[in-house]
Amino acid sequence: MSDLLRAPAEIKYAEELDWLESVDDGPKPFTWRLSPKMVRLFVLGSERSDGLDRQIAPKWFGDRSFVERSIVTLASDRGLLLIGDPGTGKSWLAELLSAAICRNSTLVVQGTAGTTEDHIKYSWNVSMVIAKGQSRESMIPSPIMTAMEAGAIGRFEELTRSTSDVQDALISILSEKYISVPELDNDNSDNIVFAKPGFSVIATANSRDRGVNDLSSALKRRFNFVRIPVVTNKKSEAEIVRFRTEELLRRHRIELDVPPTLLDVLLQSFADLRASAAAAGSDDEKLESALSTAEQIGVLEDAILHSNFFGDQALTARTLASSLVGSLARREPEDLAILNKYLHGVVEPRSKEAGGSWPEFLEGGRDAIATLS
Repeated sequence: MSDLLRAPAEIKYAEELDWLESVDDGPKPFTWRLSPKMVRLFVLGSERSDGLDRQIAPKWFGDRSFVERSIVTLASDRGLLLIGDPGTGKSWLAELLSAAICRNSTLVVQGTAGTTEDHIKYSWNVSMVIAKGQSRESMIPSPIMTAMEAGAIGRFEELTRSTSDVQDALISILSEKYISVPELDNDNSDNIVFAKPGFSVIATANSRDRGVNDLSSALKRRFNFVRIPVVTNKKSEAEIVRFRTEELLRRHRIELDVPPTLLDVLLQSFADLRASAAAAGSDDEKLESALSTAEQIGVLEDAILHSNFFGDQALTARTLASSLVGSLARREPEDLAILNKYLHGVVEPRSKEAGGSWPEFLEGGRDAIATLS
């Protein structure tokens, strides 16, 4: 795992998954590696009442009902669609579920405007077709077809980013559970690829993409929708940020403390900016950023790396403010004006009243805006 830039969940948590599988005596649907209760435990972490000999740390922070509904859906014959704002952890949840159920989270199709039906079904090795003709040997299965043949979970990221005709290629897969290969001889049994028990599809979609390529009613009927809300609870958000930050520090082998006071400043800043966006009368008065938890983690990651490589190996409020401005100011001058208004209208009075890290945060933010202006 040490020579991988980012190990998939089934490799990263392989030892933990092996242990859970060894103690799991619950009923397992199809060819699942873990029972539904153990899948939930792997994702959300263990509690004292679970009676395990070791603690399983939580890996996804959210309402238990979302995870349970997702697991129940995957145990049925319906697809699972995780929908929510950017940065709400949809893809991470899909990866964790796939890793726990079939120990393979890498059978992924990425939805874009350039995604074609071939990416969902199959394509051909042209040189082999020229040499030997069309056959199963010369066919290149898509990740979804590979998942069907293995009885595993196939993933489709950003489903609504792909065009309607590409989306509709999923309808027969989700309903009939097979893919026809008309290029092969009808007398050949290889001209149909059937899904094995355990096959399912987890798709993700951003709610902000609504209207880009809306799903057809036929495709909607074949998915169970699980809406993942933006995390607004400060305690839960702090746990997520702390979890991801610790992973970052381990990966980069950085020994640097994140003072709780600075984490509070970061959390409060995002809460303030979200409140401002909610009260804004038009899109021009809102930051282009979704102000998600993922972007919050990105701000902290940027500040930590900058402090480690170019600072005194100690995170400061000034560096944090500079990273926040640099990460969130995507439109110039609109976003800079919004951030400047926030610093003057909210942070400046708070720095006078509360003190602490806020005066230095205010100064760092002003300097960053002046540099970018």
